[in-house]
Amino acid sequence: MSRLSKFLANPLQIGAWAKDNDGKRRLRVVMATARGARNEMAFDAVLGVFRLERVLPEGMSFPYDVGFVPSTRAEGGAPLRALVLMDEPAPAGTLVECQPIGVVLGERQGERHKSKKWIRDDRLVAVAIASLEHGGLKHIDDLDPGLLGALDKFFAATHAADETRFRLVGSRGPGKAWRFVERAARNWRKRSD
Repeated sequence: MSRLSKFLANPLQIGAWAKDNDGKRRLRVVMATARGARNEMAFDAVLGVFRLERVLPEGMSFPYDVGFVPSTRAEGGAPLRALVLMDEPAPAGTLVECQPIGVVLGERQGERHKSKKWIRDDRLVAVAIASLEHGGLKHIDDLDPGLLGALDKFFAATHAADETRFRLVGSRGPGKAWRFVERAARNWRKRSD
């Protein structure tokens, strides 16, 4: 254990969800990158801190807050990623309880090793429980119809900056989002055993 880890909590170890007083599940998302930022942040488990991952090109910024679901492991080995709709941007490390409204299904190609194989790159879409502006959203279909197209363009542009390609292959509702979380939580537990 590093000296630093004695003082900082490891957000990767927090449970993926909690239950409210009515027994309803609330997804937990640890914020990494704030809406409107050009700096993409990532949690470094070895150092126990958030570090700068990359800077988006001038003129680009994140359209939504982005974080990860703790105690999950997605297909690529990293925690499940989530786009969070909330009223104000949140700083890195903030724990936000959310209700998932769906999942954006995507694929990326290229990577740093120039692979031609398409790899799944899905992201949850969730609404912060405390959100006043977005609280009425219950399903990804409740979003403005142009939003998925705008997200597709944003992901394509950010991937192009890394010399990779991205394509949106669909979206699914909250039931599928919870199944993604449950599967990723099982993958995390298998790794931890």
